[in-house]
Amino acid sequence: MNRDGLIRELRALARKSGVSFEIVSDRGKGSHYRVHFGDKWTIVKSGELSPTYVKLFKKQLGLE
Repeated sequence: MNRDGLIRELRALARKSGVSFEIVSDRGKGSHYRVHFGDKWTIVKSGELSPTYVKLFKKQLGLE
């Protein structure tokens, strides 16, 4: 999965559950994005994301 696919998935989950979702591209270093999901946030790197990284990312946002 790449970053754009993950962001699409998170946006759909936020819309479905009524949680706020925001991408802040100027808060990360280089090509990294800061993603806010409700009251939690994390940094997402660019490029291809391993399944382990996607699982960790979702856990940080309280989705798993």
